Amino acid sequence: MSKSAILSILLPTILFINISIAQEFKNDLVEVPSALFINNEVMHISLKYSNKDIKKETNDSTFITTFLKFKDEEQNWDSLEVRLRKRGNFRLKNCYFVPIKVKIKKKEGNNTLFEGHKNLKLVLPCLLQKESNDNILKEYLAYKLYEIVSPFHFKSKLVHLSYEEIRGKNTKDHELFAILIEDDKNVAKRLGGKVLDIKAHPLNQVPLECVRNSFFQYMIGNTDYSTAYQHNIKLIFLEKTIIPVPYDFDMCGLVNTSYATVSQINNEKLSIDNVKQRIYRGFERDPKIFDDVRLEFLENRSAILGAIKECELLFENRGEYISTVEYIEEFFEVLISDRKFEKEIVSRVRKN
Repeated sequence: MSKSAILSILLPTILFINISIAQEFKNDLVEVPSALFINNEVMHISLKYSNKDIKKETNDSTFITTFLKFKDEEQNWDSLEVRLRKRGNFRLKNCYFVPIKVKIKKKEGNNTLFEGHKNLKLVLPCLLQKESNDNILKEYLAYKLYEIVSPFHFKSKLVHLSYEEIRGKNTKDHELFAILIEDDKNVAKRLGGKVLDIKAHPLNQVPLECVRNSFFQYMIGNTDYSTAYQHNIKLIFLEKTIIPVPYDFDMCGLVNTSYATVSQINNEKLSIDNVKQRIYRGFERDPKIFDDVRLEFLENRSAILGAIKECELLFENRGEYISTVEYIEEFFEVLISDRKFEKEIVSRVRKN
């Protein structure tokens, strides 16, 4: 039986999933430990390759082979052979650096911090700007904040990348912040599910997780996603349910890059002018779920602000740290106020 036929049988039952079932997922999750993501310490890595070659228009099977050098738990330098290729569309056309897919052979990763990871994403700054490292830091924070919000998330690692860019016979050195992000198949394996590669309407996905995701996207001021079209969302099929897991947050108001624009999903023009403005994009749900998720976020307020505080000294511009805290506090002002919560979130839900 095909995937679509199986899902046509399963999806009607998914509509009736309630909060208690989703809560059971949260309680029963047993994560597979990974040495790479075991702590939040900044990892030092080094790469050497041609940025020009990596950006060439090639197919997904074309890779550049190089060595990834890294500091292990004892801060000793080690290395392994990796293959790199570009990924992403917008950044490829608009950025100096592009996000990278890192492929690691099993025998290379064995007995290193990278054991168990055949594929990783490496997110670099977009442009050669003074605020680029702070932008990467804020995007990394978005990943860490979602770890607090939901048990269904991508693991991420902030790295200090020493990048030696090959320019013909010469090289140029860059010292950058970057983010290592686990592959979606690793996410699914860690959660005990599988990656779902076909579209599924948000109303056929676990209601609690959809609302958590929608609140989170509103908190960070992100419109550059779609659970229906799997745009910057991966779907995990777990225990006959569909769970959305978000990624790629560089276009959100929290990060506020110089190139960020308000997204138009499926050619739909939104009623905001810049990414710092928030607009709720979630669908209509049982009001009790909204109340429960609202309470969850309020209870997690200290943890969320604490995660940002932990990165305070990593900001190169003190003003960027302050504006990050203020932006998140504005979100909690909406949750605290019954009037604002009704006006900005409840009354803005999508009907279809």
